Amino acid sequence: MKRAISIALTSAIMAVSIPALAQVPIGELQRRSGTTISGTVRSVVGNEFILDDGTGQIIVDAGPRWYQEINVSEGEQVTVTGEYDDYDFDAFSITRSSGEVIQVRSGPGRPPWAGGPNRRR
Repeated sequence: MKRAISIALTSAIMAVSIPALAQVPIGELQRRSGTTISGTVRSVVGNEFILDDGTGQIIVDAGPRWYQEINVSEGEQVTVTGEYDDYDFDAFSITRSSGEVIQVRSGPGRPPWAGGPNRRR
């Protein structure tokens, strides 16, 4: 009996202490890393697209096309993990409704394309 109570308490403490990446409505975005947003692609220009979730719209920046071309389409449903930076949302990864994940970059900080196409690798 004591072991069952101990396991239950440990599970409850772990559930509370492990942060979850909750989806955030576009209309409520704040500046922080690791945020996830989902919605419908409304317009695409290069590797940038407008994402609409019904609470608002935001430009999603997936880096330069010379580094990696992402090819999302208008009307497509996607989930984007990244960070909001005051006027757009910098994508770290894009997940299509099929489950396919497009890895744009590993996380915050200097992106791998910094320095331009002629940078030293």
